Amino acid sequence: MSTLALKGSYWVTVRQYRRTLWTAGALVVLSLAVIGGLRIWSGRIPDRQLRDGTWVPADESRGYEMLRLAMEYAGTGLILLPLLAGAFVAGPLVAREFESGTYRLGLTQSVAPTAWLRAKVLTAGGAALAITVVLMGVYRIGWSRVSGSYQLSWGDRGPYEATGVVLLAYVLAAVAVGTLVGQLIRRTVLAMAATGLVMGLVLFVLGSLRWSFLAVETLTGPVSQAGGPLEPPGNGLMMDMGLLTRDGRRIEEWSCFDGRSPETCWAAKNIGGQYVDYHPESHFWPTQLVESGILLALAALALLAAFRVLRARLP
Repeated sequence: MSTLALKGSYWVTVRQYRRTLWTAGALVVLSLAVIGGLRIWSGRIPDRQLRDGTWVPADESRGYEMLRLAMEYAGTGLILLPLLAGAFVAGPLVAREFESGTYRLGLTQSVAPTAWLRAKVLTAGGAALAITVVLMGVYRIGWSRVSGSYQLSWGDRGPYEATGVVLLAYVLAAVAVGTLVGQLIRRTVLAMAATGLVMGLVLFVLGSLRWSFLAVETLTGPVSQAGGPLEPPGNGLMMDMGLLTRDGRRIEEWSCFDGRSPETCWAAKNIGGQYVDYHPESHFWPTQLVESGILLALAALALLAAFRVLRARLP
């Protein structure tokens, strides 16, 4: 067992932030108790079967509604997890060491600056990944019950991050960015704020662009008042929908909501059909891998820059 024990700078880092690790562990246990309890509660009232043979939760199942609400909040919390991890690394783990000057104590123990920083990065990264994996497992317990409901489909924010591998890549990127920012700013609060801002921007940009990585698939069909609008087949993620003129031009689907009957509007605008652009569920993993690759490249560049800055300031 002694070979598995942490030594040197790794032991010091864990010892220094043991309260933070215990707090994180307590939050994981609490989340498991809440989601697990709601999952059990939601199953106490049997589902009801529709005429088409599908099963849906009973209307009086309060446990299901509470679980669904909890899963929405859980998804938001997991999205914000990289911001918390990055802010902690940038502030208390790195910037505070330089701000208070305590980093000098570690360097006087025959520890090279790169080894000192490497111990902090690996310890923080390993702990953040372990906590994230466990929280993703807890999320799966609840999501298996409510998946496919409103705002909890595979392509929605929250489930998309929590049920794939991209959240792990976000956490690694946050640790790397926090390491760099903490060294550049060297002020605890400012470093935390800057890291949160950078990672928030990364989350926003990639979240806006992720469904542009792969080409959408298009389904077309005739227009009819009885048939209604087209729907993506299977569990597809709708990206756009509208009307098609007979010469192939696309028109917004609300363009015929002008008070006239649909048939009159279709004839006046030469409408010959309708379309829907969507991502099939098979695009989930390719999109995850592309986004994760971008984040891992960002993490690698940030870590490379962080160690270069360290060598320049502490040769």
